[in-house]
Amino acid sequence: MSVPLILSVETATLAGSVAVSRGEKILGVVSGDPGISHSNTLLGDVDELLARTQIMLSEIDLFAVATGPGSFTGLRIGIATVKALAATLDRPTAGIPTLEAVALSGGVSAESVALLPAGRGEVFTQLFSVLRSDLVEALDEAAHVPPGRLFERYGNLETVTWCGEGAIVNRELIESWAAGRDWKIAPQTNSLAAQVATLALARFNRNQFENPFALRAIYVRPADAQLKA
Repeated sequence: MSVPLILSVETATLAGSVAVSRGEKILGVVSGDPGISHSNTLLGDVDELLARTQIMLSEIDLFAVATGPGSFTGLRIGIATVKALAATLDRPTAGIPTLEAVALSGGVSAESVALLPAGRGEVFTQLFSVLRSDLVEALDEAAHVPPGRLFERYGNLETVTWCGEGAIVNRELIESWAAGRDWKIAPQTNSLAAQVATLALARFNRNQFENPFALRAIYVRPADAQLKA
């Protein structure tokens, strides 16, 4: 099986997206609505995408999903859906860390900081090296911090690509720190499922599959309900 068909699901962000790809080629993407729960839209988005690309669900070779961090509810919905589809069809899965996909969306860069809103005014963040268009290497651990502490973590870096919705939201703060440094903010993507697909293909090519029931969410911090308990 040299050129797999991959269905990729990203529900870590409020809007989310789904993608179908054949090898490196993205055949189609459907972006979600940030104002509507993934529980109400995800299966419909998958059906729409498969109909648009004229692909049957039974033809999918690999199911990929963003495993977090991100929206707690969104992650549970996305992972549960991929588990169910892959288990029913007896297909392998690939769980892709959300921040890894975010870093890839910013393009090749020796040092990329991936940022996603984490609620309560905080951001999820992690530093990566994007070595090529399908290879991302983590340089530290994922964390959730107030935006003001990002400079403590990354202020010593001279050349940085800031990636993701969290970078767009905190553009003014990042730009205020950037004096004398080669820092740039990458354009935001509305179809992160495409990056999930690219990273899933790389795992497929290395025979790094997961059993559907082994998929686990990467939360980084406890859910609000747990914090209040």
